Amino acid sequence: MIFLFAFSAGAVSIGEFATFNVDTHFEKDEKSQTAAVLVRTSPNLYVYMEKSWWDSQVPARQTEILQSIDSLSVEFSNVIYPTLTSVFGSEWNPGVDGDSKITLLFHSMKQNAAGYVRTADEYLKLQIPDSNEGEMVYLSLANIDDVSKLKVFLAHEFVHLITFNQKDRLRGVQEDIWLNETRAEYAVSLLGYNNQYEGSNLATRVKDFLEKPTDSLVEWQNTKYDYGVVNVFTHYLVDHYGINILSDSLQSNLTGIASINKILQESGYQEDFAQIFTNWTISLIINNCAIDSHYCYLNKNLASFKINPALVFLPVSGSSSLSLTNVTKNWSGNWQKIIGGNGNLTLKFSSLAGLNFKVPYLVVEKNGASSLKFLTLNDKQEGEISLADFDTKYSSLVIMPSLQTKLSQFSEFELTHPYTVTISIDAPPSDEEQAVIQSLLDQIESLKKQIAELQAHQNPSAAIACTSLNNNLYVGVSLATDVRCLQQFLKNQGGGIYPEGLVTGTFGNLTKNAVLRFQRLHSIVQTGFVGPITRAKINAILP
Repeated sequence: MIFLFAFSAGAVSIGEFATFNVDTHFEKDEKSQTAAVLVRTSPNLYVYMEKSWWDSQVPARQTEILQSIDSLSVEFSNVIYPTLTSVFGSEWNPGVDGDSKITLLFHSMKQNAAGYVRTADEYLKLQIPDSNEGEMVYLSLANIDDVSKLKVFLAHEFVHLITFNQKDRLRGVQEDIWLNETRAEYAVSLLGYNNQYEGSNLATRVKDFLEKPTDSLVEWQNTKYDYGVVNVFTHYLVDHYGINILSDSLQSNLTGIASINKILQESGYQEDFAQIFTNWTISLIINNCAIDSHYCYLNKNLASFKINPALVFLPVSGSSSLSLTNVTKNWSGNWQKIIGGNGNLTLKFSSLAGLNFKVPYLVVEKNGASSLKFLTLNDKQEGEISLADFDTKYSSLVIMPSLQTKLSQFSEFELTHPYTVTISIDAPPSDEEQAVIQSLLDQIESLKKQIAELQAHQNPSAAIACTSLNNNLYVGVSLATDVRCLQQFLKNQGGGIYPEGLVTGTFGNLTKNAVLRFQRLHSIVQTGFVGPITRAKINAILP
């Protein structure tokens, strides 16, 4: 990637005006430009305000705003800038404009928009016509009175400027959006802004995550749920593997999952990204370091953080079967908790061949003891769990499937993939049901004896006297004597021809099937009709 250099036309003074290109996706009225006035400069910042908004403020109000800006500027110079550059590296400095200061523009944004950067600004207008040709951060005027929020948003956006320099400019690669946002989100904790949990950015992200914990980590649609999941996951990641996982992967020529795996390997860790993600999904259910150090948060603000899995209730009496089909995306957490039932439980998991699901599951006993296991899936992504006496021994079963097939080239809209969980309860019959079953078995045994007696009393003389068949026979024919002769003959051919062996005088489907087998054996066209050819063959065999 080739970067051309532009140099600023000279120092700017307080009160000077400028027109900036802005992002229409965030600008309140979807305008592409806004006029702004320079209201403050500091060792690291030029601070501009949207001119129409600034001019509408009375002098006393402007003074209050400038005090907030001064406080923010001092925080940026003394804390945000030195801390983040020491960990992640520098932004492009002096940058495309040849000026070491960053331009901070406050303008009107849509609701819920807090700030952004435009990578277009890092290029010359010759390359990208709507570039502002400078390192810029855009913040919403809606938060102008809340310095604590402004610090969070400025720190977050500044990391994006660092990422552009470290990845796009110096290494010629573009970072995955989810990992770019991951570093920016964790910067807030790195600076200590989440130490006081109540009202913090972390508290907000946790709340957003709990609203939709199944949101994909890698799909980026710029929703609050996307920020929630990357924030919650990254705190687990850094808790266990250190800030170097984020900083060293930023210095890598690789991007996304591949860059994290490289740093994990170089740092001597046995786990890869997939194992860490799986452990994280387990931690959200267990979160107890005493059980296993891999299955908990170390951050004190998240020490008691757990999710509530989706509940699956099984009938508490009788046998039952329940099949649930869900869809999920790569690197999304899924949690189902099965309770209830009465008897032996069988859970079958299935998906599609070619996918790569990981399915840990937690079995909780009645006494509170629990055991974590992993479901073994075959090449068709099928597996089975069996728990005897589920109702008496266990209080719940929690399965935690996650799809881990795709490793790179994630988009704004990732494909969904199905998986099915089928849960069966084989309950023992009640005393009343057992009595009914035994009664039916007794009736069946009685009927079998009656059939045997009927067969024993059949008159065999017709078969003995039968020496030839002279009439065509077929289903429904009324020639009882000839039909008995045929049935006795077929019976004498053995169980392979006439396994039922019934000699009744009635030509039904059982007799027809026997004729078909006889015709097949003797290479006669298989019709089930006893005509001249079939009769000739039978007569040749009869004594």
